[in-house]
Amino acid sequence: MHIERPNCTNIAGVDEVGRGPLVGDVVTAAVILDPNKPIAGLTDSKKLSEKKRRLLAEEIKEKALAYCIARATVAEIDELNILHATMLAMTRAVEGLPIEAEFVFVDGNRLPTLNVPAQAVVKGDSLVAEISAASILAKVTRDSEMVALDKQYPEYGFAGHKGYPTKAHFQALAEHGVTEHHRRSFKPVKQALQSQ
Repeated sequence: MHIERPNCTNIAGVDEVGRGPLVGDVVTAAVILDPNKPIAGLTDSKKLSEKKRRLLAEEIKEKALAYCIARATVAEIDELNILHATMLAMTRAVEGLPIEAEFVFVDGNRLPTLNVPAQAVVKGDSLVAEISAASILAKVTRDSEMVALDKQYPEYGFAGHKGYPTKAHFQALAEHGVTEHHRRSFKPVKQALQSQ
């Protein structure tokens, strides 16, 4: 698929990580790459090894013209629903950029509320370098938060499943109940709360 790139310099890519998990914030990133400092190997963060993602995340932070990592909290997800919370987090990422974006590519098929022209790109994290960079930053950030949470709550195995609804996670919920970091509006968490 050919993506028509607008004729301007400050093009931001936006992506999110963490719509599906039962625990933790939804994390977004916006990145404006520097055309004079290309970064090799940018692609959808899910296609990269953890080590490669971490190395690329450092390189993106070093070479990008600007980046911003933003989020919507568990409370906001429960209050707004995951879609609206994700859109809010994406808006925050773009508005938080230290230099203003002239155009924004957003991964997916919906656009958050933005004050700049934007285009939604399905599978954008594989097609648009800026979105790939954003997906890497968001994933590395959220994964490291899950590893930190794992130290607090080792019995849940967050470092392994990153909060996603896996068999191990369901078992931990059944055995240990719901933490303050769980999204109470998500069905499996609701069910675990009812049986507590």
